[in-house]
Amino acid sequence: MSDIWFRTGEATVLAADGQFTDAMPEVLIGSVRGPAGHAFASMMGQVQGHTRMFVVRDLNQQVRPATMMTTKATIHTLEYVDLLGGVVQGAIGDAIVDALAEGILPKDQADELCMIVMVWLDPRCAEDPNLDKADLYRTNYEAMKLALERAMTGKPTVDELIANRKTVKHYALDGVVEY
Repeated sequence: MSDIWFRTGEATVLAADGQFTDAMPEVLIGSVRGPAGHAFASMMGQVQGHTRMFVVRDLNQQVRPATMMTTKATIHTLEYVDLLGGVVQGAIGDAIVDALAEGILPKDQADELCMIVMVWLDPRCAEDPNLDKADLYRTNYEAMKLALERAMTGKPTVDELIANRKTVKHYALDGVVEY
């Protein structure tokens, strides 16, 4: 049985210039027998505007650990669904399989763990005639691998957060809070 009960990670990878393909996955990893497993099972139903789906790499290729993904933005168009369930899901799936291959995720616990991933897909992507799908893949792949690594290593640590408290601030606080 897994001793991984509740680990979280997140990452941001910025888009290429002129694209809206920033990726910001947030991941929960835990035992199928614990709170993560309960949350995973409770996500089996759908919520209007926030499609939930198993992460698959392609038809008949569901990833392990079993992973449920949903979007942070409300879905309004079929084009958005196509990107979410296509390029983004493929990138997330590839990152998970590569994380298993590289030892970031424990292969021997793949059936004892589950993951929930909330992904950011900017609604402008679905409307952008110049969307670079390769960049959409790149940002989501890189960010997912980084989020998984951070979840499994407990990064940033409490000491790191305290050390950078006055040097790192949320971008939305520029001009709002002085450090």
